[in-house]
Amino acid sequence: MKKFWMPLSMLLVASTTIGQAGHIMQGMGAVNMSMGGASTAQPIDINGALHWNSASITAFKNKQFSINAGTFFSSPQVTAAVPTQQGTFSGTTKDDRGVSIMPALSMVWGKKDSKHHWGVSAFGVSGFGVTFPQNNSNPISLPQSQGGFGQIKSDYMMMQVGVTYAYELSDKVSIGIQPTFNWGALQLEPNPLASPSQTLGYPKSNKASAFGAGAQVGIYYNSGKGIKLGASYKTQQYFGDFKFENTYLNGTPAPAVNFKMNYPAIFSAGIGYSNKAIDFALDYRFVNYEKTDGFEAKGWTNTASVKGFGWKNISIISAGLQYKLTDKVPLRVGYTFSSNPINSELAFFSAPAPAIIKHGFQIGTGLQLGKHGTINATYHHGSSGGSVSGPILSPMMISGANPYGAIPGSSVSYKMTTDLFMLGYTYQF
Repeated sequence: MKKFWMPLSMLLVASTTIGQAGHIMQGMGAVNMSMGGASTAQPIDINGALHWNSASITAFKNKQFSINAGTFFSSPQVTAAVPTQQGTFSGTTKDDRGVSIMPALSMVWGKKDSKHHWGVSAFGVSGFGVTFPQNNSNPISLPQSQGGFGQIKSDYMMMQVGVTYAYELSDKVSIGIQPTFNWGALQLEPNPLASPSQTLGYPKSNKASAFGAGAQVGIYYNSGKGIKLGASYKTQQYFGDFKFENTYLNGTPAPAVNFKMNYPAIFSAGIGYSNKAIDFALDYRFVNYEKTDGFEAKGWTNTASVKGFGWKNISIISAGLQYKLTDKVPLRVGYTFSSNPINSELAFFSAPAPAIIKHGFQIGTGLQLGKHGTINATYHHGSSGGSVSGPILSPMMISGANPYGAIPGSSVSYKMTTDLFMLGYTYQF
């Protein structure tokens, strides 16, 4: 096996998620995903309405139920290079995690003659992870005893339940509010949130879980002449601590670690237009990572553990078009653009779990079944738009001029693609 001068304490953080935009799902359910996630001002289905703008459920004048499930596959890879006495040692490791499941369940109650509307939802709003196997051809994936990571594994999921109330101020303007209740689970191997042992390296963690809560408020305007406007604000989702029980690779117990990781606040604004042939939607979102526990902090502690991810705020643009091919069969296309939350000088902390899909492309359709049921399907393909890269960091290299410990001549980078196929069924009572 090759050896190089990267010390054991240079292990990087196994970032928790692979998301569509940061670690945020761009759409919810088959219809909303096929529209690129755009829904703040264009509620063409109840999943997008409940998730992105609670006020917009007033567009539905009857009782509806929707159930969706998707199979998600990602193909991230991490490449690293370090200088050695014999020259540069570099290699690439590909993920072998496989397929993840994405659920979405929702229901709304509304009547034509009532100003009061209710809804409930249970969505998988964030999740996924990576499994980079041990690889003797990549400096990052070498065994810990040789200065690498060994196997890098992260597994994260977050479920969100919302209870929504919306009120029609007039025939054109509605407001809404939605308390949200969350559950998250996180597992890391190795666990860089724990301080390493000089002889045993970094431990691996159990799957820790935590509960959180927050809220969403929204406003929705329908001109009645095709133009629609909407805006919403989802507060930061405040979680309790993830309490990790850690174990060294030789099976001996390691000290427990608590870590707080909230879900960021999101502001959304949108415009929509509808006529007999089309429904168009355009959304803008601002995601505030820089003021979110777990993402705000960055760098190393004085015991060589990692403080946090150090992500930047991001902007997301979503656009979707539904063409009503017939009364029973629509055709939908969507596109999503996201800026990158990862600063290049901190890319090391997120390299093992790519956290950004820059471009997302979607296509979908639906089929009405009888008077009450509709089945919908969508396909998504996403790309990171090239590699995100930066230097390898070590706490042993920290100085006043090198606050994160960048190692001269080193590099770490990642790129990835994602694919999703989702089916949904909606029943109108």
